[in-house]
Amino acid sequence: MSARDNSKKVRTRFPPSPTGHLHLGGARTALFNWLFARHHKGTFILRIEDTDISRSRPEYVNSIIEGLKWLGLDWDEGPYFQSERLSIYREHIERLINEGKAYYCYCTKEELEEKRKAALAQGRKPRYDGTCRDKHLPKKPGAVVRFRSELVGETVLNDLIHGPIIFENRELDDWVIQRGDGIPTYNFVVVVDDAIMGITHIIRGDDHINNTPKQLQLYKALGYEPPKFAHVPMILGPDKAKLSKRHGASPILEYKEEGYLPQALVNFLARLGWSYGDQEIFSIEELIEKFDISHIGKSASIFNREKLLWLNAHYIKEEKDEGLARKLIPFLKKEGYQVPDIDYVKKVVSTLKTRAKTLSEMAKMADFYFLEEISYDMEAAKKFLVPDIKEAMEEFIKAIEKLSDFSQDILENLFRDIQKKYNLSTRKFAQAIRVSLTGRTVSPGLFEIMAILGRERVLPRLKRAIATIDHV
Repeated sequence: MSARDNSKKVRTRFPPSPTGHLHLGGARTALFNWLFARHHKGTFILRIEDTDISRSRPEYVNSIIEGLKWLGLDWDEGPYFQSERLSIYREHIERLINEGKAYYCYCTKEELEEKRKAALAQGRKPRYDGTCRDKHLPKKPGAVVRFRSELVGETVLNDLIHGPIIFENRELDDWVIQRGDGIPTYNFVVVVDDAIMGITHIIRGDDHINNTPKQLQLYKALGYEPPKFAHVPMILGPDKAKLSKRHGASPILEYKEEGYLPQALVNFLARLGWSYGDQEIFSIEELIEKFDISHIGKSASIFNREKLLWLNAHYIKEEKDEGLARKLIPFLKKEGYQVPDIDYVKKVVSTLKTRAKTLSEMAKMADFYFLEEISYDMEAAKKFLVPDIKEAMEEFIKAIEKLSDFSQDILENLFRDIQKKYNLSTRKFAQAIRVSLTGRTVSPGLFEIMAILGRERVLPRLKRAIATIDHV
């Protein structure tokens, strides 16, 4: 087959295995490939690697696709499913067998285990010893197919991140490219697919480096020009151990459920291993413009939940009120609140967007806007709902009942007049009203809250607070 023309446009791919949900590491791999393709005005391909039939699940396929869509990582081709391409792989396997570049192996699992134990006992690396390599065995049920590796010389990977990596071929063995059940193996199908799909660049985790010499030899045997490889260092937890759930690394869609914004997670993932000077915050347009493999570091990245929260808080502040309100509504409903209308929620988010780090946190902060009856923080109630505030509160209620304009400015002027009349400190009077309306001592601006709640919610709460004074 003819080698691929390297003048073709950039083509990258993301090839998840549907044996689990999309996690941070996979999402970062997808993002880097997507950004590289978009930067070069190339093509980004989604390929579902589902040849592990026993562990692949449709629900994981759906979860991966939903996660990518939520992050905004759209694809130009696909999704392709490897399970639907088995005839293509088998054609390539037959060709390798016919050309003497692969062969059938009858060695049983028990025999291979004995060989492995013997090699370890002798201090040797456990590799297939080539028992069936030159027997020219015919096909038979249960036989595997092995690739005839080059076992002398070197295989060189010119990695775009790490530079040249040299592998001694004597460290390789004749690896299985098709299992006994007729299903081809990962290292085989990924090469065939990448070659046929014209992939020009493969950006993936550096845990794949040891797979690369096998794959490079296979490209050569099949007559395909290999793509360029860039192996990205791993993401580690704060303790420098492999990232796991105990570090707070959750499936991508769990971040959505926790109230993270997709643009915050994309920004966070981009900065795990890639940098552009000291800049921390990037719009998606800036990421596409500036992303380049040369700016990916050689060291592992450290997952930092606090940095993610900081970024999310930034993007919540930057979000327009209506968009934020629509995103918040599912979280309000999850809390069990009756949501009156989008306009009301817009007013609510305008008061909370500078305070919340996640939408879930914002929904909890917004409780007093939606509850029919709030609960008091008892320490706050004892401190501020006191007898010497009662008369001023009663006059405040009577004045509110007569107002024709329930706006912030009018409410604040009324508050100031009564505060002065009863010689109360601003803090003492304001906190009494704040506790009456929200149940706590910390909240958005008092008059802003009152205007949003409206007279029909404010009056019953103030009256209840007065009734509470004698019982606190």
